[in-house]
Amino acid sequence: MEKKSSHILNASSNLLGFSLVIITSLKISKFSSNTHLDEFAGIACLFFAFSCFFSFLSIRTDREKLANKCETIADYLFLSALFCIVLSVIIVTVKII
Repeated sequence: MEKKSSHILNASSNLLGFSLVIITSLKISKFSSNTHLDEFAGIACLFFAFSCFFSFLSIRTDREKLANKCETIADYLFLSALFCIVLSVIIVTVKII
């Protein structure tokens, strides 16, 4: 099985920064009080951060079973965070239109 941890770490860290930009721009524009957008972006930030942690742990551990378990956790957290980002984009699209 090919290791995905390095790819998950790279993508999660980049999207973590994107999620933080979303939250910051919402707080500056005062747009967050009308929607649940900042909650979804905040949850995505947490999931991306934990995904980074577990993928890094998967890369650094010497135990194969633990590495596979951490990689699987990181993968599911990454997918959940992507779902939160998609919900955020849908909310922004609906509010703009």
